[in-house]
Amino acid sequence: MPGEKEINCNLFDKLDMLERIERVAKATNADAVLEEIEFERKQVERKLYQQPPLISNEK
Repeated sequence: MPGEKEINCNLFDKLDMLERIERVAKATNADAVLEEIEFERKQVERKLYQQPPLISNEK
């Protein structure tokens, strides 16, 4: 099972990808794509910044 650090890295990679797609969508005035990007960004951020963290420090 991946650790919290690896999961967070994957989520940050997803945010990077969304930013690149958003740049193209803005340049082409693709409003439907921009709406979907915003939805996906909220989903990723919810996972990334959730409280408590994905994995407890207790062992």
